[in-house]
Amino acid sequence: MTLRLPEDIDRQLDELAKSSHVSKQALVIQTTEELLRRREAQRKIDRAVDDTFERYGDVVERLADA
Repeated sequence: MTLRLPEDIDRQLDELAKSSHVSKQALVIQTTEELLRRREAQRKIDRAVDDTFERYGDVVERLADA
């Protein structure tokens, strides 16, 4: 895979990789893995919230009106 980045982002990535003592490739992999973990965690939270409102939405509405 070839990744074309704007010069400023490439420079920042290079600086971050050097200060982290890893290659740019490793940094991109780590960052991508973290993004995927966060998105999965957010999906789980969204599902839990949806399920909660599906089960207890009427209770929440009554509490809001109280």
